[in-house]
Amino acid sequence: MADKPSKMFGRISFIGILLVGLSSILFLHLFGMDIRAGSRTPDKGAKVQGDAERGREIFNGKGICSYCHGVDGYRDRPPQLAADTAALIAQLDPPPPDLRNWKTLRLTNDKARFNAIREGHPGTGMFPDRTMTAQELTDTLAYLALLRQPRSKGASAP
Repeated sequence: MADKPSKMFGRISFIGILLVGLSSILFLHLFGMDIRAGSRTPDKGAKVQGDAERGREIFNGKGICSYCHGVDGYRDRPPQLAADTAALIAQLDPPPPDLRNWKTLRLTNDKARFNAIREGHPGTGMFPDRTMTAQELTDTLAYLALLRQPRSKGASAP
């Protein structure tokens, strides 16, 4: 009879240890992924720096921004797309904004731009992009700031 409670206690402690171990591994794995993905938010006082050149690579690559806004923000220079993708983009109403014409842009600060990229922009064809890390988004915003700068008449396209 004394054997039954000890077996039961042994099973409970084994299951408890197993659950604690698995939850610890899961916590460490998720926490580690968060650091590697760069999605942790910096301290409120810390300013994250954006790299415009990396932002340009993201804009024209991983971020697929160029699909709708054109290569380097030139709407008349779309990347090579599948015919059905190009047809869908051509039907967007309202059409994607000209990111090089700062006078026509509705989003007036980087927080609004960050949220539009991350969460999508209601009432437009802009869908959420949650694949970019916070650093990649910051780099893209640095690149977008360059696109909005007025150009002299003699300036050439990148």
